[in-house]
Amino acid sequence: MQRTTKPSEVAQSYAVRLMQHLVVPTFVLNPQREVVVWNRACERLTGVAAADVIGTKKHWRAFYTEKRFCLADLVANERSDLLSSLYPEFTVSTHGLGLSAENWCVMPKLGNQLYLAIDAGPIHDEDGRLIAVVETLRDMTDQKRAESALKALASSDGLTGLANRRSFDQALAIEWARAQRTRSPLSLLLVDVDHFKLYNDLHGHQKGDDCLRGVGAAMAAGFRPADVAARYGGEEFAVLMPDSAHGIALDAAERLREAICRLRLAHGAAAAGSHVTLSIGVATEVPAEDMSSELLVARADQALYAAKHSGRDRVLSADNALAAFSCTPGVAPRAARKVRTR
Repeated sequence: MQRTTKPSEVAQSYAVRLMQHLVVPTFVLNPQREVVVWNRACERLTGVAAADVIGTKKHWRAFYTEKRFCLADLVANERSDLLSSLYPEFTVSTHGLGLSAENWCVMPKLGNQLYLAIDAGPIHDEDGRLIAVVETLRDMTDQKRAESALKALASSDGLTGLANRRSFDQALAIEWARAQRTRSPLSLLLVDVDHFKLYNDLHGHQKGDDCLRGVGAAMAAGFRPADVAARYGGEEFAVLMPDSAHGIALDAAERLREAICRLRLAHGAAAAGSHVTLSIGVATEVPAEDMSSELLVARADQALYAAKHSGRDRVLSADNALAAFSCTPGVAPRAARKVRTR
C-alpha cells in the first residue's frame, strides 16, 4: 500500500528546498543542535561544504578555531545569558525568542576574518515544541572596516598618526576616573620640540612637518600599548601612562628624549643647538575623590615650562619644577592653571 505524504511533510520538504536556494547564507539545527540544512550560500560564505557538517555539531568550525557556541546554539539551549560573553554587540527580540548579534569570525577554511551580522530564531510545532533553529548570516566586513577607518580618522592627528587632542582628552577623562576607582597612579608627559618656530623659519614648513612626523614616530614606537601618545597642539605632544609610578614615567620620558637626540635632525638656527631636542615635563597623581584631572595637566605643564626655561633638552619632574626656577635667575614660575574640583 502506497504511503500518503502528509501536508506537513510536504511543507517541510518545500521549506528545506527553499532554504537551499536562498541567496542569504543560512543553516538550520535540530533540537539536538545537529546541522540539518547548510545551504549553498553558506557554503560560499564559509568555504565549508554541506557534506562536512550535515548531521554533526561541528558547525562552529566554519567560523572559529576553538570550540564555542554559535548564536543558533544559544537559541536551542535557551542561553541568552551567554550573549555578552560571546558577542560584543547583540540584541534579543521583544518576545525573547530570536537573537541578533555581530562578531568578527576567524573563518578557518577561508584563511581570513569576516565581520558577520547574525540572526537566529526558533521554529516550533503546533504544540510549542522546538523543532529547529534557523541562523542567517550577512557579511558586513567592508562596512565594518570602513566604519573603523572613519573612527580612526576622527581620533587621529592627520600629520603624525598619533591620537588627536579630542581623543586624548577623552582618554584622560576615562583613565582619571579609573585611577580614582582603583587608587592607582596616573602619569602624564607633556613634550615640546625645542625652538620649533626657529626651525620652521630656517628650514620651512615642509621640513617642520617632517620633524613633527619624526617625533610622532618615535613616540608611537617608544611606549606601551596601554599608553596614549597624542599630538597635543602645534609642536607640543602628550603621553598618558596609566598605572605608572612617577619613576617609571621619568624613565620613559628620558628614553624618548634620547631617541630624538639619536635621530640627529639638523636644527642649526641661531639660539638653538645643532640638532632637534625635546623638553619634557612629567607629573604623576593618585587621584583622590575631590581632585580633577586638570591638576595633573597643570603640574605637567609647570614642569614642562620649567624644563624649557632652565636650559631645554631635558626631562623635569613636577616635584622639582620650583627648584629649577630657583636656579634660573630672572625666570619666574608660570602661574598655575585654575584647577576645578569635582
